[in-house]
Amino acid sequence: MIDNFLNFLTYENIYYIANIGVVPCWLLLIIAPNNIITKFFIKSVIIPLLLSTAYIFISYQIFITENILEIFNLYLGLNDLYAIFSNEAFLLIFWLHFLTINLFVGNWIVNDAKIYMVSKFLTIISLILTYFAGPIGLVFYWLSRILYAKKINYYD
Repeated sequence: MIDNFLNFLTYENIYYIANIGVVPCWLLLIIAPNNIITKFFIKSVIIPLLLSTAYIFISYQIFITENILEIFNLYLGLNDLYAIFSNEAFLLIFWLHFLTINLFVGNWIVNDAKIYMVSKFLTIISLILTYFAGPIGLVFYWLSRILYAKKINYYD
């Protein structure tokens, strides 16, 4: 049974499960940010724990099949970064990293928007932008927040 499960955990399947798995989280953040279901799944450690489990599994697969130290080559230049991303395991690790951090930022946006009473419409736009283009959504939210909070804090 374990072998069947491990055979199911291909990089392609992990990619699909992670991508499909975060969509309901984003929908909950947009539609029902203060619902108990949203708090249980997104504002707790459950989703990051699941994504980090996949991250650890892939890291282990890289460790036993390849040279994990190759990952440090990404700092040497764009050609080396391209070479690392041509490896499906390393690419998937970075994608899981992206999904996890973006979901964390989306959760922070919802919590912060509640504190500063930022418009629900602007918060939703920020969340959608964050889902598709992380930093752009975050900057859009910060600009919206400045309008509502009437102050700029560089340390929040």
